[in-house]
Amino acid sequence: MGLFLAFQRRNSVEIVRFEQVGLYYPEGSPVFYNLNYTFFAGSFYFLTGPSGVGKSSLLKLIYRGANPSEGAIHVFGKNIANLTSAELPAFRQRMGLVFQDCRLLKHMTALDNVALAMKITGVDTKKSRGFAKELLHWVGLGDFMNHFPETLSDGQKQRVGIARAVITRPLLLLADEPTGNVDDAAAYKLMLLFEELNKIGTTIILATHDRGIVSNFPYPELQLYQGQITVNKPSVPTSYRKNEY
Repeated sequence: MGLFLAFQRRNSVEIVRFEQVGLYYPEGSPVFYNLNYTFFAGSFYFLTGPSGVGKSSLLKLIYRGANPSEGAIHVFGKNIANLTSAELPAFRQRMGLVFQDCRLLKHMTALDNVALAMKITGVDTKKSRGFAKELLHWVGLGDFMNHFPETLSDGQKQRVGIARAVITRPLLLLADEPTGNVDDAAAYKLMLLFEELNKIGTTIILATHDRGIVSNFPYPELQLYQGQITVNKPSVPTSYRKNEY
């Protein structure tokens, strides 16, 4: 309980706020209804729940990859429904997005895929490629940086996508099953990378079904079920830092 109270005191500035949000699909029951929740800047959240419950949909709503059927979503202090199409690219540049399907550019090497995220913010090619090389070594792909996506395994492509998402040190990182295609050792190392990013101020919302990750890292767990969020208060598990996940 003490850790949870400290967490609340330390993180009091909102970065994402859902206000009575509903999301409905014509062919089925609502994904969300009357959803109210605030994510605080500088925090780290696990988003959990069974397949099909709406984890990916919630992340899409935050970066405006989808629009709610009702209600309002505020990100970086602004109602994102009011963003124009011209404003969307700059809005998303403040985020890091890790997708399940990676979405790498097929005509670019792993190195150039990662460096591109920094280059489009105005950083010169030499510096952006230098940072990209460092990150690819960190995620275990130092020997694959000149490979094209079609020659990489699903797990390798996922790690390239993660490196691309974090290279700009975004204010907000949205990660959709980022460890789903890697082994336990790689998953643990990726979690350490996310932790380092969080320590310098990035808010992280990480959707996962991996109970090993959730139980080994002491961050709030937000469980999605029947269109609502249930919060599990964080606690430090006995296994934390004693065994590599």
